[in-house]
Amino acid sequence: MIARPRSLLTLARRAALAPARICGHHRASAFFFGSTVVATENKLIRVGVGGWTFEPWRDNFFPAGWPHARELEYASRKLTAIEVNGTYYSTMKPATFAKWHDETPDGFMFSLKASRFCTNRRVLAEAGDSIQRFIGSGLSELRSKLGPVVWQFAPTKRFDAVDFEAFLKLLPDSVDGRPLRHVMDVRHDSFRAPEYLALARRHRVATVFTHSADYPSFADLTGDFLYARLMSARAEVPTGYEPAALDAIAGCARCWAAGDEPAGLPRVEDPPPASGSPRDVFIFFINGAKERAPAGAMSLIERLA
Repeated sequence: MIARPRSLLTLARRAALAPARICGHHRASAFFFGSTVVATENKLIRVGVGGWTFEPWRDNFFPAGWPHARELEYASRKLTAIEVNGTYYSTMKPATFAKWHDETPDGFMFSLKASRFCTNRRVLAEAGDSIQRFIGSGLSELRSKLGPVVWQFAPTKRFDAVDFEAFLKLLPDSVDGRPLRHVMDVRHDSFRAPEYLALARRHRVATVFTHSADYPSFADLTGDFLYARLMSARAEVPTGYEPAALDAIAGCARCWAAGDEPAGLPRVEDPPPASGSPRDVFIFFINGAKERAPAGAMSLIERLA
């Protein structure tokens, strides 16, 4: 059964009534009321949207008359990360990645959706050549701005432990000497299984936490960073998500970043004890009422400041 997005609404009510109890191990009050994100070097909460070219954003995000060719420049100074969807459909050139690097400020990060030719196939174990072509297409030109690589699977793709492990074994640990971080965006309910979690942890890959009524939603951590895609924005809400829900999301982000796990989110297994080890967190407002995504992301960034 796919979890409904009401979990964040439940969490929002808890944020209003008892914010100190949202973090799984009752340490949330400092995170909710502190003045900084997480004061740990290289362990940051990054917030963004999907892409930067979207016609409605020219009415409610970019300044009037802003040049289309400079939209990435503007977006990257209002947000702290962007998930690139274009790499899913097309092969980019090294010069393109280098241009993105040069147009964005220090500290900004891109997450890249891997080519569909890697994941949209009947036998994942046969994806080796496609994976190498994608990884070798120039990703390293992003240098320190290269964030996680998102491997998105079709909603019809069921979990097959043998085939999926064969796929994970094909994923390289680095490109041109730069470490790679992989995150699985699994969209079939069969992945809500302890067997999948164990497999992902064994190969040290993260799993997307999806806030959506259409896809499986589970917050079990499988990697050393957290990657969330918030897909339930509503057009009638100026920020996509209600203010109380954004408060709750900010609390979750601080929990994750501090090495804890928020209570109240859907899970496959009971949460483990808090590790206390800071971790990077990536949160994207994506899909849903996309016209509201920048406002939602900027509102969350303000809450985390």
